[in-house]
Amino acid sequence: MRAVVDTSHHPAVLAALLEGLTQASAILIARLGLPPLYHAGVRYQREPRGRERWQLAPQTYADGVGDCEDLATWRAAELRLAGVDARPYVYRAGPRQLHVVVATPDGYEDPSRVLGMGRHR
Repeated sequence: MRAVVDTSHHPAVLAALLEGLTQASAILIARLGLPPLYHAGVRYQREPRGRERWQLAPQTYADGVGDCEDLATWRAAELRLAGVDARPYVYRAGPRQLHVVVATPDGYEDPSRVLGMGRHR
């Protein structure tokens, strides 16, 4: 199934959509027994400008790459399954750029950076 959502980038709407993606990924991670994100062989890959595809954890695993919302929702889902209060958190990283990380009681974690964002080839 494919769902298409057109949003104004309103923070509350984005947070709700990311929460849904996290919950769906948690169900699928548990059902399919996906490996932990940082041991799955997945790496960060930015999507082409103007294209934004949000993926559930199994699709990111199959593709071997994901961008910030794909990685952050997978990580938040697996942390929740381990009993950690985690959620995706979106913030403005530039005038026309949003970025998604994981918020926990201990602070923020950026799976994109862990998996290669900002590294030169």
